[in-house]
Amino acid sequence: MSELEWLLAAAFFVIAALYSSVGHGGGSGYIAAMALVALPTALIRPVALALNVLVAVVGSLRFARARLVPWRFTWPLIVASAPMAYVGASLQLDPVLYQRALAVLLLVSAVQLARTAASAMGDEISSPLRALPIALALVLGAVIGLVAGVTGTGGAIFLTPVLIFARFATTRIAAGASVIFVLANSIAGLAAVARGPVDLPDALPWWLAAVACGALLGTTLGRGLLPVPQLRRALALVLFIAAGKLAFA
Repeated sequence: MSELEWLLAAAFFVIAALYSSVGHGGGSGYIAAMALVALPTALIRPVALALNVLVAVVGSLRFARARLVPWRFTWPLIVASAPMAYVGASLQLDPVLYQRALAVLLLVSAVQLARTAASAMGDEISSPLRALPIALALVLGAVIGLVAGVTGTGGAIFLTPVLIFARFATTRIAAGASVIFVLANSIAGLAAVARGPVDLPDALPWWLAAVACGALLGTTLGRGLLPVPQLRRALALVLFIAAGKLAFA
């Protein structure tokens, strides 16, 4: 591999570790890193989705094993989101205004998460959770799935803040739901992208190995080693990165 490809491998490891700690695949981070080094545009989305899928597989297995996946409302989210992610990945849209609006939304969420991080532990104990109705989960899954497909991400950067702020889940449970969501949407998005000609880089196996190692580290932190306030700060940082990527793409 070239020096640039090794540099990307190191960046992907760090991104996977950070994102997987909060139940995300890292798609927006991989896209930002590849865009920063001017990788060909045709490579960016399929590579990001492939890395997302592997990180989400690792995260899904580890969060499920720790019993942090709320299957009751995760399955309707997936059922609605995966087909819409496929549709979104198939669309060719002018992304500028659309991405700027999403960047503002993510930035607001990031600020709120950072602001409430210190009191997060007490809030999660004292504030009762609300049930997420199946009908609402289906609508929410469809909308976020479409957005995920269009942006080439797994959608967790949009789902996790909703689950936390609406009190549908605690921070760790939201991470468990999000990683399953990412896996379904990333597979659907990758299937849509794979319909056309895709020329993947020779360095992809090494990049996959890097994100797998990063995911093992990140999920160890996210499943219990990292306290909830720090977990929320990590999520806020992830959303700041995603907002920056969308704002300046």
